[in-house]
Amino acid sequence: MSTSAVNIRNICLIGHKGNGKTTLAESMLYFAKATDRLGKIEQGNTILDFDAEEIKRKISISLSLASFEYRNTKINLIDVPGNYDYEGDQISALEVADLALIVLTAKNTVSVGTEKAWQKTERKQLPRAFFVTGLDDANADFYSIVEQLHAKFASSQILPITLPLVEDGKVVGSVNVITNEGYRYGEGKVPVPANMQDKVNTYFDSALEAIAETDEALMEKFFAGEPFTELELAEGLKNAIVQRSIYPIFSGVPTEVRGVAQLLDAMVDYFPNPLSKGNVNVAKGDEVVELACVPSGPTVLSIFKTVADPFVGKMSFFKVYSGTVKKDATYVNVAKDSTEKIAHVYAPFGKKQNEVAELEAGDIGVFTKLVSAATSDTLCDKDFLVAIPAIEFPKANYSKAVVSTAKGDEEKIAQGINRMIEEDPTLILNNNPETKQLVLSGFGDLQLDVVVSKLASKFGVNVKLDDVKVPYREAIRKKVKVEGKHKKQSGGHGQYGHVWIEFEPLFEGEFEFTESVFGGSVPKNYFPAVEKGLRDSIKKGVLAGYPVTGLKATLLDGSYHPVDSSEMAFKTAASIAFKEGMKQANPVLLEPVGTLTVHVSDALMGDIIGDINKRRGQILSMDASEVRGYKIVQAIVPMSEMNSYAMDLRSMTHARANFDFSFLEYREAPANITQKVIAEKAE
Repeated sequence: MSTSAVNIRNICLIGHKGNGKTTLAESMLYFAKATDRLGKIEQGNTILDFDAEEIKRKISISLSLASFEYRNTKINLIDVPGNYDYEGDQISALEVADLALIVLTAKNTVSVGTEKAWQKTERKQLPRAFFVTGLDDANADFYSIVEQLHAKFASSQILPITLPLVEDGKVVGSVNVITNEGYRYGEGKVPVPANMQDKVNTYFDSALEAIAETDEALMEKFFAGEPFTELELAEGLKNAIVQRSIYPIFSGVPTEVRGVAQLLDAMVDYFPNPLSKGNVNVAKGDEVVELACVPSGPTVLSIFKTVADPFVGKMSFFKVYSGTVKKDATYVNVAKDSTEKIAHVYAPFGKKQNEVAELEAGDIGVFTKLVSAATSDTLCDKDFLVAIPAIEFPKANYSKAVVSTAKGDEEKIAQGINRMIEEDPTLILNNNPETKQLVLSGFGDLQLDVVVSKLASKFGVNVKLDDVKVPYREAIRKKVKVEGKHKKQSGGHGQYGHVWIEFEPLFEGEFEFTESVFGGSVPKNYFPAVEKGLRDSIKKGVLAGYPVTGLKATLLDGSYHPVDSSEMAFKTAASIAFKEGMKQANPVLLEPVGTLTVHVSDALMGDIIGDINKRRGQILSMDASEVRGYKIVQAIVPMSEMNSYAMDLRSMTHARANFDFSFLEYREAPANITQKVIAEKAE
């Protein structure tokens, strides 16, 4: 029996690493009797952290899901990694969630992970709530966290719905602000303690005003001083959360399954269902049409996560946006212009999948062994071909060269990494023919280190990571005229080629060959050989062996021998002229520079600018950002100074900044850099 959208809750758990997202999920699953044991991260037996790397590292490194029932409501819980390297999975989860539950701890200040979670959900205009863990810690301060959230996000509408009930420094229950009721763990309902009533009243008054703003009739009652009914409060709070006029805060101790019942009840009573998002805009050919979340409509679903399971095969996690997904059905993959036969439909539960007959619009499920489908692909009925907008992942900005420790493993390495790219589209693999390096790009050391570890454990190949080589260039700075003569006699026909070539800087383009020969001193049939000799030669300059760019060569004169001249001889003569010409024409080393754009908070601007200057950067502009309290810094920085920038910036700003870097042009390198590069090449 499938579940209708009104009874579905798609909830994404997001927040700073180590704040207890997976532990909270485990506690909810245990309380709802979806599992008969309370798994622990330390013991490596949680439902949602099941990958071997997650168990080994004791952190989440991949999006995972668990579908379960609570009070006749289906809750699709999406747990995402808090580590910054796995931002792609956070974005995928928020794409299909109807509410983001930001998990934070009461024993610390509001962390950068909380800030980033807020910013991501704000950009998507997604309803959100908070759950404060760690109330049992000696340094916990719930009300300080509430005030910090107000100050950090400039929103007085971040309001506690449950307050911790504390006795003798221990959390023994909670108080519901909306119902004005207390609850003692293990006992049930109790009166609100007298010393808490003022706080409850203050928060209730703020909530009441926000609730009144969701409906004109409620607003009239509010100004008339008439009390709201329990139903009006419940419906008003639900609407206020959907409209983002209230961001509720809940709290508890998940390790002891405390506060979890109140959170689950709130999910059922107050949190939005898939219908709250309204119709979705999709592309149908050249036009945009609206897609309603109804089970009777045409079937349309989007894949938001792919996992290459070693036992099950490829698993494709999807959300149904319209219609009803059924097993044994056939759907069209619009992006690949192919069809997919659906043998089975599953509801995900960690590493297990529970088979179901069908899933209705609004629900989340998983297919196995699809042939061509990948993350962001849309599957739909053959009579209703539409495309849901693809998930926009951030650009990978941290690169390392993948070096095999054994010869002959290159193909297996590429195959293994490409399999992992199916799971994590933020990874990028490029084979650089110039530097002869296999370059892997991602967001940080952890992400790339996990790739290395998985290559060894799953694909049986060992690799190490090295710095990416900088593709320098060489050029000349003055015009010269040089001679190149190749003359060799060794029995029989000899070899003779003789040219005079003028070399000069070319300010647009990489290489240009022209001829200005008079009197047939060099026959026309040898012109292509001269050009070929030069084109072969510019692949390796005279300073450090880097390709030469910005060079114009004009064949002026020369001589030939009717018997001993040949194309090979003139190619060699051109090569001799090139080497001599480069030496005489003031050769210089060119380094690639790029445009750096940094998005950083005002408080860290000085550190960022100082660091850019140390990297030989040139500041172009400093502009205000659309995000409150942030600036956008633009600069031009040499590529050689950017190898470690992703990790350095994260360290400098405690991950409160992000950046983009793209190649701009080649510029002459300073003398000290030139000497350093030449010395390194000579080693």
